[in-house]
Amino acid sequence: MLTGITASRLIEKALSPVSASGKPVVFTVKKGTTLKEIIDRLKDQGLIRSRLAFRVLAMIKRAGRRIEAGQFMLSPAQSSSSILKTLMEGKVIRYVVTIPEGYNMYDVGSLLEKAGIVSRAAFLRAARDKSLLSAFNIPGDTAEGFLFPDTYYITGGSSAKEIISQFIRRFWEVWKAEGFDKKAKDAGQSVFQCITLASIVEKEALLPKERPLIAAVFLNRLKRGMRLQADPTVRYGLLVEKGIYPKRLRTRHLKGKTPYNTYLLNGLPKGPISNPGVASIKAVLEPAPVDYLYFVSMNNGAHKFSRTLVEHNRAVYEYQIKKEKGKRNKVGPPKEEVEKASKPVPLSTTKDIKLKNHKTSNN
Repeated sequence: MLTGITASRLIEKALSPVSASGKPVVFTVKKGTTLKEIIDRLKDQGLIRSRLAFRVLAMIKRAGRRIEAGQFMLSPAQSSSSILKTLMEGKVIRYVVTIPEGYNMYDVGSLLEKAGIVSRAAFLRAARDKSLLSAFNIPGDTAEGFLFPDTYYITGGSSAKEIISQFIRRFWEVWKAEGFDKKAKDAGQSVFQCITLASIVEKEALLPKERPLIAAVFLNRLKRGMRLQADPTVRYGLLVEKGIYPKRLRTRHLKGKTPYNTYLLNGLPKGPISNPGVASIKAVLEPAPVDYLYFVSMNNGAHKFSRTLVEHNRAVYEYQIKKEKGKRNKVGPPKEEVEKASKPVPLSTTKDIKLKNHKTSNN
C-alpha cells in the first residue's frame, strides 16, 4: 500500500508545474512534428518535469494526432495536464495585424517582422515564389499589389507563404464582391493593369476625394500616349533596384533607368508599386469625367489640376517654385518662360528643379 502511495506521489510530482512562477514562453509546433519531438522540446525549454510522465499522460488522452500546429503561450507554472490541454484544444496565439492602404510588400514584411510573426526576408522570398504566384493566378514577378490592405488574424507559427496566401485570398474575395471583374472588362483593363494603376493612385492621393481625379489624369495621359511621370514609381524602382527610398527626388533619380520609372517608360510600369485599397481600385475603374492632364501638390495635401501645359506650369510656379524662392507676392512667372514650354512636364515638382528644365516631381 505504501508503494502505491509513493508511486502516486511520484507521478503527481512528475506532472506538477516546474515552478510556482515563471515567464510565459512562445512554444511553436510545426506541421509534421511528432509527439516525441514535442515532448523533447517541452523538456528542453523547461516546461515539463518528466518526459515519461508526459508521454504516458498523452497516451491516456490519445493526444498523438490531436495536437495542432501553431504557436502556443505556455508557462513553467502550468501543470503537464494544463499544457497538454492547451496543445490539444488548439489554443494557438493569434496576432491581429492591420495592413494600411498603400503599403508595399517591403513595408508589410517590416510590419510582420516587428510584430514577431515572420522575418522580413522570409516574407519577401515568399512574395517572389513563382509557384505561389501561379497558384493564385498572379501574372507579375511578385505578390505586390495583391496583398490586400485589411485587418487580419494571423495564427502564430504560420509560414510566410501561408500568410501571403491569406492576404491574396482576401484580395480576390473583395475583387469579386465589389464586382471589379466586370467593371475592369468593361473598361478594357486586365486585373494586373488595373491594380498597377490603382497602386500609383494610392501613393499619389492624400485626400480621398481626389482619387478619381488623379486616376482620370493618368488614364487621360495614357490615352494620349503621354508618359505618366509619377514620382512614386521612381521611388519604388530605386527601392527594388538599389534598396533606397528617397523622400526627396533629384534630377539624377528621375534619369535612373528602372522597370518602374515612368519618367522614362511609356505606359504603365512593370507592375504594382503598392497595395491599393478598394477606393483606389474603384477610382481607376470609375474615374472622374474630367479632361485634366496634370496636377501639382499645393503643399496642404491637396493638388491643383490643370488641362494644359501652360496652366500647369503656372501652378507649378505658384505652389512650388515661388514658395521655394521665398516670394509671397502674386506675380506669376515670366510670360515668355511659360509660353516657350514645348513638351509635357511631370505631374508635380520637387523644390530643387527649375521650371525651365520642364522636369518636375512630387515631394
